[in-house]
Amino acid sequence: MSQKSEILIVGGGVAGLALATRLGNSLGKQGQARITLIDKSFSHVWKPMLHCFAAGTAQNENDRISFMAQASEHHFEFWPGEVIGIDRDKRQAVLGPLRSSDGTVVLEGRTVEYDALILSIGSCANDFGTPGVAEHCLFIDNLVEANGFNEKFRMELLRAYAGDGALDIAIVGGGATGTQLAAELHKALELVRLHSFSQTPPALNITLLEAGPRILPAFPEQVSEAAQKELERIGVKVRTSAMVSGADENGFSLKDGSHAPATLRVWAAGVKAPEVTSGFGGLSLSRSGQILINPNLQTVDDPAIFAMGDCSYIVNDPLPPTAQVARQQAHHLARHLPAWLRDKREVPSCVFNNKGAIVALGNYNGWGTLPGGTVFGGGVFHGLSARLGHLALYRQHQIELYGLTRGLMSCFSDWVDSLVRPSVRLD
Repeated sequence: MSQKSEILIVGGGVAGLALATRLGNSLGKQGQARITLIDKSFSHVWKPMLHCFAAGTAQNENDRISFMAQASEHHFEFWPGEVIGIDRDKRQAVLGPLRSSDGTVVLEGRTVEYDALILSIGSCANDFGTPGVAEHCLFIDNLVEANGFNEKFRMELLRAYAGDGALDIAIVGGGATGTQLAAELHKALELVRLHSFSQTPPALNITLLEAGPRILPAFPEQVSEAAQKELERIGVKVRTSAMVSGADENGFSLKDGSHAPATLRVWAAGVKAPEVTSGFGGLSLSRSGQILINPNLQTVDDPAIFAMGDCSYIVNDPLPPTAQVARQQAHHLARHLPAWLRDKREVPSCVFNNKGAIVALGNYNGWGTLPGGTVFGGGVFHGLSARLGHLALYRQHQIELYGLTRGLMSCFSDWVDSLVRPSVRLD
């Protein structure tokens, strides 16, 4: 690269921040490229922990990574904003106005040039157009929504304490997010008991609604059965083959004619790309709005634009929308994008290496699956080892972004913090 290439990364999730950090440590540090990260937020959180932030069992102030601080440490630039359009002919991304919380325009709309554009804007829940969901349900697709749910959860819990009543919560979606949220909310109530108002804690009635025949459909059937038994043991009502037909301020209506009452209604079902992808320069999209890409992560319409993570869809060979997939795709581009920019060398196909999956139900239980036929070479494990494995994935993510020394210091500071602060959010 005879002159600095402009690399623009849109979205600071698992894939986007990992790619910006790695390219910054190589091309940015060597002065061979200008790497710019764009995100609507000022900080990054590990999306698989959003259910903990929603329940209040994790302190997101400690678990957020500042984009500006990360950029200054790893030789890339960060600008807050939202890309609302792409001019593919001019190779420019169009950013909408940046507004403060009161609606005041802080930065006017502007354009950013690129030689390589990488889209990694994640995904959100898909309500499939179900009547009433958008108006009457809460979502936990990002930190703002998770914090918003936690605020309502604490206020409704306080109301239940004062009124000596019960708190009814219904969660739609029996995947990892909905299942883990149900368990985490029960864990939160148990922790709140330690700081209660010298009164008997209210009943917490949680209903988990899954349209399919079993929860955790991405896991083996034995894991689904064990997880359902564990949830039912702690008091969660699990309803499978429960297709939601509508939502209102009192709960969910089901297609079989029944009704699931709920003061708090959470929609954690389905996956789709953010609506903004429809304005991305006419790029081809899947039915759920995901950007169609080739196996090498280049879009099918424009070789200068790449997409990875949940917002992308590999034609004829789709991958699940997981942090594991996003992380491997980011590492792949970090290895091969420099040669593509410098020598126009074709980016090879990204081959996904499935390392298994882990789900943890609070402090109650957990399960992990590994590819292969035996427990050590593959299979299913559960209990403390699975819960520790789930925590290890998060610590691995921290160490990858911070580096070994700062990552271990972060682990230590979290441990010290746990000795000082309440183990559940109370204010």
